[in-house]
Amino acid sequence: MISYLVFAGTIAGFYALLSLGLVTAWGQGGLVNLGLVGFVGLGAYTSALLSGAAFPIWIDWIAAAVVSAAVGLALCFVVRNLRGDYLAIVTLGFAEILRLAETNEKWLTKGSDGISGIVAPLKSDLGESFPFFYLIMTWTLVGIVAFLLGCLLRSPFGRALRAVRDDEQIAAVAGKSVLRLKLQAFGIGAALSGLAGALYAHFTSYIAPDVFVVQLTIYIFLTVTVGGQTRLAGAVVGSIALVALLEASRFIAAAIPGLDAVQIASLREFAIAVTLILVMQLRPEGAFRMTNERSGLSASRAASESCYGKRAIVDDAT
Repeated sequence: MISYLVFAGTIAGFYALLSLGLVTAWGQGGLVNLGLVGFVGLGAYTSALLSGAAFPIWIDWIAAAVVSAAVGLALCFVVRNLRGDYLAIVTLGFAEILRLAETNEKWLTKGSDGISGIVAPLKSDLGESFPFFYLIMTWTLVGIVAFLLGCLLRSPFGRALRAVRDDEQIAAVAGKSVLRLKLQAFGIGAALSGLAGALYAHFTSYIAPDVFVVQLTIYIFLTVTVGGQTRLAGAVVGSIALVALLEASRFIAAAIPGLDAVQIASLREFAIAVTLILVMQLRPEGAFRMTNERSGLSASRAASESCYGKRAIVDDAT
């Protein structure tokens, strides 16, 4: 039972990293990235291939984040004039292109067979203690990333990024480089996705294209929605809540007599869908409501003071 909880906690840590990246790009920057899973796979394959070439693991992880960030910057630059649903559709298609490339380029990725035997740090030395070590390491990394992002988003960069999210024209009039801010936010989100993918690859020692499906992106969006799309704390709490929901639904579905494995899996997905609907209906702002980062006002009160609110955006961006 303890091993099971440790495994679930580690997965929650991976989700937390992805959610922190999504909060930065979507919640703070307004960039809807439905291609999240594509960058997870890109980071996982980058780290796995470098590990197979006998590079140190820490270099593999840095390379995974850098490669994912570089590809994310390139994609964001290409679609720089898109926003909203159009950006979401393009990023979703890009993730599918990456998955198809991972499936068909067998000379590099071994296709649908996947890559196995990925080396994990200190696994042979720690033995049965390895899962605990990886759990602590993952959540330590989550804490460091959350702290650094918190400092960054409270800085002038964060205020300018929120100005772009709320109204690009006002931010541009205030003298801010809208494109540069978008690229930075998207790049940070892609880098964290790639890092999470690399951590996952070395934890499970196996990756394949079928692991990186759109369903993972839906999970992360649910996580951020439950926690509050603008709040870093919400990303972490939402990740834990998501894993708890997934695992609880597994046991509940298995306890229902007469269901086969396919039906159990369908019920779990149904539980996720119902949860998302209920959250959007009952608490659309998530567990941690969005606040005005400068005055501490609630989002609803700040929105009611629309004229003042727009002046505050310009002031924060300058």
